[in-house]
This record gives sequence, C-alpha cells and structure tokens, in this order.
Amino acid sequence: MIAIIDYDIGNIAAVTNMLRRIGVRCQVTSRVDDVEQAERIILPGNGSFDACMKNLRASGLIPVLEHRVLDQKVPLLGICVGAQMLGYESAEGMEPGLGWLDMRVRRFPDQPGLRVPHMGWNQVVPMSEGNYLTQDMDAETRFYFVHSYYMEPADPSAILLRSTYGIEFASGVSSGNIAGVQFHPEKSHRFGKQLLAAFAKGN
Repeated sequence: MIAIIDYDIGNIAAVTNMLRRIGVRCQVTSRVDDVEQAERIILPGNGSFDACMKNLRASGLIPVLEHRVLDQKVPLLGICVGAQMLGYESAEGMEPGLGWLDMRVRRFPDQPGLRVPHMGWNQVVPMSEGNYLTQDMDAETRFYFVHSYYMEPADPSAILLRSTYGIEFASGVSSGNIAGVQFHPEKSHRFGKQLLAAFAKGN
C-alpha cells in the first residue's frame, strides 16, 4: 500500500487517480497509523514552499515520516514542492525544509525570451544508471512542469534527472530510499504512469 500524505495542500486526487488507473493500491491519509503501515510513501506538494511546510508541521506527521523514511528506509517520492521540501531551504520562503537531502532550492534567473514560471512539457535526461525509477526511460521521455524554483543538490551524484530551461537544472533527485521529482507525473500521461509504476514496483 502506498500512503499519499494529506496535509491540506490540494491536488492529491490526480495522484490517486493515476495510481489507481495503473492498478496500484494507495490511500490518501493524514493518520499516523496509516503512515506506520505504509510500504511506500508519496509526499505531494502544491503552492508555495512556506505554506506546504507550515501545513506539514501542523499535521503532526513529520515525526512518523522521519521514523519511517530515515530510520526504517521506507521508499518515499516527493512531487513538485513535495520534492523541494526534502532539502534544507528554498529561496521562495523563510521556512526550513525537512533537511533529508543536502539540497537548496533556487529561483530561475531572468532569461531573455523565457518566462517564469517554467510551465509545460519538457524533456528529462536520466543521470543515474541503474536507478529503478529511470531504468525504462528513453530519449523521448517528457513530463509536465509548473514551477519557478528548482532543486540544487550539493552532491551532483544525487541528481537523478536533468532538464533544460535556459539553464540546466535537476528535475529529479535521489539518495538511497528518498527520491523527488520537480514535474507532475500525475499530469504526464504515459510517462507519468511509467514512473509511478516503477516507484510502486520498487527495486
């Protein structure tokens, strides 16, 4: 069972629908007991970094998430702001992140001819050979993005996927059992189905 963490940030239904469409058992939950029983965890995110972090703290779920993810090594996938929250901080706000990955979040620089936010379909390039999330990706793999900020891991080996929007940026990160993607797999049709199915299946 995959637990999709509900901390009142919206946009969870699309993730649930995509997982159910590919036959994956999942549960939207804000209950500690459910997180304790989950085989895998998805941390979605929508809106501003500070609002998401404040809501997650108010939910009371951070201690059980830290125990399951950091101590028991349960696989976790962060999506969009949920991925950014895995780092220490974001240029978008003042709230500290979870700090599970050595990573900061930066704002896209102003670039002639490119609007911020970065919105729409974009190609991703796998950077880590052998990772179960990317092993079936091909050169034409594209995902749907909506973001003004991007992840910047301190260790380049934590970059799972790269994309380009004026500059190259990490569109996916991974370290051990923790992974995060900047794009929205739940809005990315067959490519999103493939990635979520890989996460559900695991190594």
